[in-house]
Amino acid sequence: MYGLSRFYKYSLPLLILSLWLVAVFLLSDQPANSQHTAISNKEKSQSTLLVKRIMPSTLTENVHKTVLENGLTVLTKEVHTAPVVTVQVWYKVGSRNEEPGVNGIAHQLEHLMFKGTKNRPIQFGRLFSALGSDSNAFTSYDQTAYYGTVERNKLKALLVLEADRMQNSQIEPEQLASEKRVVISELQGYENSPEYRLNRAVMQAVFPNHAYGLPVGGTKADVEKFEVEQVQKYYRNFYSPDNAVLVIVGDFQTANTLETIKEVFGKLPKRQGAGGRGQGAGEDKGDKENNYAQFPIPNSQFPIPNSQFPTPIVLREPGAGRLLQVVYPLPDANQPDVPALDVMDYIFTEGRNSRLYQALVESGLASEVTASVTSLRESGWYEILVTAGSKKDLKKIDSVLSNAIANVAEKGVTTEEVERAKTQLTADVILSNRDITSQAMRLGNDETTVGDYRYTERYLDAVRLVKPTDVVAVINKYLTKEARTVGFFEPTQKQIAGVGDKPDSAQTTENFSPGVPVLPSEMVKYLPPVDLATDAIAQVLPQEYKLTNGLRILLLPDHSTPTVTLSGYIQAGTEFDPDDRAGLAAFVADNLLNGTKSKNVLTIAKILAERGASLNFEVHREGVHIEGDSLAGDLPVILEILADVVKNSTFPLQELELHRQQTLTDLQLELDEPAEVARRIFVQSIYPKKHPLHTFPTEESLQQIQRRDVIDFKAKHYRPDTTVLALVGDFDLDKVRSLIKNEFGNWEVSGQAPTLKYPPVSMPEKIVSVNTVLPGKAQAVTYMGYTGIKRYDPRFHAALVLNQILGGDTLSSRLGAEVRDRQGLSYGIYSYFQAGKNAGTFLIEMQTSPEDASQAIASTRQILQQIHQQGVTPLEVETAKRTLISNYNVSLANPEELTDRILMNEVYGLDKVELHTFTDKLQKVTFEQVNQAARELLHPDQIVVVTAGPSVLAEKSIR
Repeated sequence: MYGLSRFYKYSLPLLILSLWLVAVFLLSDQPANSQHTAISNKEKSQSTLLVKRIMPSTLTENVHKTVLENGLTVLTKEVHTAPVVTVQVWYKVGSRNEEPGVNGIAHQLEHLMFKGTKNRPIQFGRLFSALGSDSNAFTSYDQTAYYGTVERNKLKALLVLEADRMQNSQIEPEQLASEKRVVISELQGYENSPEYRLNRAVMQAVFPNHAYGLPVGGTKADVEKFEVEQVQKYYRNFYSPDNAVLVIVGDFQTANTLETIKEVFGKLPKRQGAGGRGQGAGEDKGDKENNYAQFPIPNSQFPIPNSQFPTPIVLREPGAGRLLQVVYPLPDANQPDVPALDVMDYIFTEGRNSRLYQALVESGLASEVTASVTSLRESGWYEILVTAGSKKDLKKIDSVLSNAIANVAEKGVTTEEVERAKTQLTADVILSNRDITSQAMRLGNDETTVGDYRYTERYLDAVRLVKPTDVVAVINKYLTKEARTVGFFEPTQKQIAGVGDKPDSAQTTENFSPGVPVLPSEMVKYLPPVDLATDAIAQVLPQEYKLTNGLRILLLPDHSTPTVTLSGYIQAGTEFDPDDRAGLAAFVADNLLNGTKSKNVLTIAKILAERGASLNFEVHREGVHIEGDSLAGDLPVILEILADVVKNSTFPLQELELHRQQTLTDLQLELDEPAEVARRIFVQSIYPKKHPLHTFPTEESLQQIQRRDVIDFKAKHYRPDTTVLALVGDFDLDKVRSLIKNEFGNWEVSGQAPTLKYPPVSMPEKIVSVNTVLPGKAQAVTYMGYTGIKRYDPRFHAALVLNQILGGDTLSSRLGAEVRDRQGLSYGIYSYFQAGKNAGTFLIEMQTSPEDASQAIASTRQILQQIHQQGVTPLEVETAKRTLISNYNVSLANPEELTDRILMNEVYGLDKVELHTFTDKLQKVTFEQVNQAARELLHPDQIVVVTAGPSVLAEKSIR
């Protein structure tokens, strides 16, 4: 359900073996060749030694494994850096345990696990929200996991809730019916993506006789046929302590916590049947690792591709861009070739210097190439996905791809490439395991996938031993033309039709429940006993410095992990885009790393990759955000590169033209996504022409941008006096302050910084509905809203509390409880007060089946009307405040979120003590203030409603 929806670029959301690597793959550079020689072998050796020295303490040194008498495996790890704790329950069941006809049943059950239990017949999302838990779940191939991170005094409460739904979950016809609609809506969202549809076809060909060839979330045809008895049997067979792993990481005492676990979970029985190992009655497969696969597995080390597909699978469907997907079968996670395969992947596709990037993207054949090694319990695969450049032939791209791989197999790779890939891969593991939720994820993943929570340590030891000959060996062994399965996505011509400016005049006859579906007083009685008083957070504040040129710096030492997180802001956002050159601000930010006066693009990429460090620039409306991560010893490198590119970037013409072609391709793809189309039309329907928020890039505006425009924009808007840097991590204050002064002190400033005056925008006089039709899509996306408040509005904190009640959580809010949970109309529905420096927007976002869009919109407006007229209850206010405060405290335990909080407080001109007084301000919000905000800020009859999706919508009036 929830995890599955977050990221579906590849065939599953959380790549099982490489869970911690996926996000880093998409953010960092890993080049293979460069002329840069400034980094000495001595320095690289020191970096490798640093990684070796820190790995044991950051992985499993403090982990304890306990197995209860009923078979429950418990993994605990004490981390006392913040008063928070994460509780995760991993079940050893996923789509691997399915077969055609019941595909998606594990995912369907995961949804139903939030519906309540015999003891607590209430949506569990509401209980988690009341506890202030950052909770969610996901289904994958080999496991289903439920996780929540809370303040430490809520630990037992989470344990009680997880134990309750492990044994007592209610699976009733009415609940299944509504949640099937939600799952189908979710699946339709995936079907909107050509990448998903292509991947589904290719994976079915790669694994014709194994459940890995089935989509994790299931298919609409199978979901529609699920019966209550089927799901109940699945629950009884797989949800029991002897098929689960409980992982707890955070601020607790192991001995006391284990006693609590035994008290809460120890009384739960094992599964019934022979050894408790079979899905069918009395069935026992005798597999010590709980192998429940329904399909026969080929008698080989890994599955043999289906010989019926010797030529590419071709999908000709509505879409915007050509795609090439190549999948090679690989061995399971325990096989010794996996580390060399991962090193191979880094060499092939990570960064500007990587082999396939050079062959496909630098040549202009493709706009993007990504890849991933997936290593699972019973098999694996290597997947390469190429987004073709405009009007480029897929057969040509496939030929170049094959030749590039064959060339590496024949000529080999260099020691430098291998060592760089190994260093970056190891650093990625460290950098992505700094928060307790990620650390627990890794432990749970390792224990359920390969049966050993220490797997990552063994894996990294093996990575460090990989040699160039090992990389060539796995290429020759697995990446053969005979083994691969190829898929082409060839888009057919699409037309976008719009229906707009329709005043609302009708109401549905839906049986809309008056008031809140479950009264807050009812919800409170189902909460486990807990001390709702929050723990005091250490009042550590960042040190603030300002250089003579106006650059502001905020530094907060944190020696809990040997890493550093950098966040930055430059007042050079898209609000400054000229109307005829929309996209200019992004052009500048995206090309900063493409060369300076002293380093070319490949040199910059190589310097960062040799340390496993990342540095990225992302443009937003009101500014450019800088994100950087590195091991502590490599902070000087990050600062040196950052200073060089903001002061000395040269914007080579060749790189600008390559970026233009990539951006044009990306634009085509974005305009084929209902969410992006709805968002654009929504914003432009609220903010009129000439308003800084109205402008979006178009093909025409992108073609107008010249190199001189880029240089001039950068010179005008990239200034030290509009720049803020925030750093959190393992460093010495004086040394870092000196480093920053040395690197940025000579950044010159001239004249006054450019400013903008946002014109006032009036509310719509009536309900305005716009319906945009995108052929070939399965799910509709709707945005509803109007202008909102700025960050400085005195009602800001009351608005946050109001929003939490209205739509701050898709399971516990008024909107979520009614539209999603009771009626089953939407997979996800949220509301936001996006409060910026210069403008604010109130919006509601939802995804629905096309036939449910009209009803969901009507129900949403009724809830807005209800809260606007009748207000909310005192108990709702208190619950929302507790949730927001707890979520905020939990967020401060994540170094990336903490750094961003520090940064944005400074950007908004707030006092640095806001870091800790924010919760006090929330606590002081009164019931009367929230209801006043509801009267003043909710306008159900003056609202813009934009829906983008399938053509069936054109036949309905979107209200």
